[in-house]
Amino acid sequence: MANLQVKITDVILRDAHQSLIATRLRTEDMLPGCAMLDDIGYWSLECWGGATFDACLRFLKEDPWERLGKLKAALPKTRLQMLVRGQNLLGYRHYSDDVVRAFIHKAAENGMDVFRIFDALNDVRNLRTAIEATKDSGKHAQGTICYTTSPVHDVNSFVSLGKELAKLGCDSIAIKDMAGLLTPYATSELVNALKDAVDLPLHLHSHATSGLAEMCQLKAIEAGCQHIDTALSSWSGGTSHPPTEAQVIALKDTEFDTGLDLDKLQAVNAYFAEVRKKYRRFESEFTGIDTQVHVFQVPGGMISNLANQLKERNALDRIGEVYKEIPEVRKDLGYPPLVTPTSQIVGTQAVLNVLTGKRYETITNEVKRYLQGGYGKAPAPVSAALQKKAIGKEDVMDCRPADLIKPELDKLRQEIGELAHNDEDVLSYAMFPEVGKLFLEQCATGNLVPEPLVIKSRADDHIKKAPTEFNVALHGESYHVKVTGVGPKNQMLRHFYFMVDGVPEEIVVETLDEIVLEGGTQGAVKTTIASKRRKPSVPGDVVVSMPCNVLEVLVKVGQQVSAGQAVMITEAMKMETEITAPIAGLVKAVHVVKGEPANPDEVLVEIEPQA
Repeated sequence: MANLQVKITDVILRDAHQSLIATRLRTEDMLPGCAMLDDIGYWSLECWGGATFDACLRFLKEDPWERLGKLKAALPKTRLQMLVRGQNLLGYRHYSDDVVRAFIHKAAENGMDVFRIFDALNDVRNLRTAIEATKDSGKHAQGTICYTTSPVHDVNSFVSLGKELAKLGCDSIAIKDMAGLLTPYATSELVNALKDAVDLPLHLHSHATSGLAEMCQLKAIEAGCQHIDTALSSWSGGTSHPPTEAQVIALKDTEFDTGLDLDKLQAVNAYFAEVRKKYRRFESEFTGIDTQVHVFQVPGGMISNLANQLKERNALDRIGEVYKEIPEVRKDLGYPPLVTPTSQIVGTQAVLNVLTGKRYETITNEVKRYLQGGYGKAPAPVSAALQKKAIGKEDVMDCRPADLIKPELDKLRQEIGELAHNDEDVLSYAMFPEVGKLFLEQCATGNLVPEPLVIKSRADDHIKKAPTEFNVALHGESYHVKVTGVGPKNQMLRHFYFMVDGVPEEIVVETLDEIVLEGGTQGAVKTTIASKRRKPSVPGDVVVSMPCNVLEVLVKVGQQVSAGQAVMITEAMKMETEITAPIAGLVKAVHVVKGEPANPDEVLVEIEPQA
């Protein structure tokens, strides 16, 4: 009789916290629980991926390679697993083949055992190099089917992809239901079809967003899937995954019994339950069960990040509008599955469309690259009108995008120079150039300061005192000043009322900047309240549509520009956007430099029309 025992991959160290607290779990909070995790008997523990790598560098100020080494040492009996975005690796663009091979080999060398390799468009051409590199490293290559629903996706298309993955030499196949779109009977149909077509172990990864994941896993198991992804119960449910303990209990004393010890699971869960309390700051109201996911299809890992990003822009109240816009953008782009990077590409464009109030008034560079074929072949034809607007008469590539990328590893080594002490540092820079370089610079200066877990509230502050009556010396003259009243707080224009040597006076203060007076070791921290740049008033004023950071300024004062010419590149929500000249003319003034923040309704570049 065949062994039907179900094996479990726990995602507590990667996807669980990515889906619930925007990937903020620190290594220091993982390690104390590792001995218990290692004693469970999991098939694997997922612990690495693109968002993990990014968050380590950007927010936690941890070296992700060091994290991998520490986890390997702390989990000697358990396979470590990571998520690889095919030719994108961990980043948002396609890399040359030599970079892909170098990254896979280094990850394997540092302790990675299982590579779950996917492509956001299910374009098998983008999977080949990463799969080959994994096999060359002697590690487990898991080819992935990104599950989605659309007019052009069905069981037959997924089965065809499964056959292609088998031909490439994959050791197993994962069904990646990143948005929780599977239904129980659709799961059964898909697993049965794949079992008939491909002689490889099947793994099911399904988010619990719609409330159906546990039922989907049970139907998958009954159809012959023997590997499921779960999360310890304290980090399960909603945009995360089915609870590990519940699935172990459900299968106990059946032919599918996992053999895992419930007491051990509950002990390690108790630890991670306490850990979660430390990260309350990053919890979101948008990470629970939401059946609307079958409409907007936003994956779990993106929801928490999207909510945080909108919150930072004081636009969280418009998340419902963004959800409604996402399916429309997806349709225009030919129904790509929504998983990194296409989820970010579609999501960011939807945010821009909503916040600007005009669809595609601003188009991100990533959308342009997508419409040009820079990410691979779209599942369905894209909007011809949008494509024309975005790329004009530029050629659309029909080859594998990486075929057009020359070897770039040596170039990357030269760019980062002495800041990199090894190939791992070079690869960190390759994955996230701006963030990676800053991280390495901070390493060199000993200035790695992680973001705080708790933001101090005013209620926590010590009692502060402010003078209300005082003497002022100015140009040799002395004045007696008494504060008699002030206007409302938190206004850019605020009225102050004084008695100056017994004479009543009123002044109006426009706040441009402020500082946090108690900045600890970092000193006073300046915060922009209102821009010193003027508001737009003439056709030649260049502005942005949403808050962003300036990555590059492409023009200089005195330069002649044409209408539609790129004048700067900005970044918002990890996506880049070209800001173009609204008119033809001469650059009269530039009010921004690389690295500065920019906000809507402020002039960044002035262009004077030519007579």
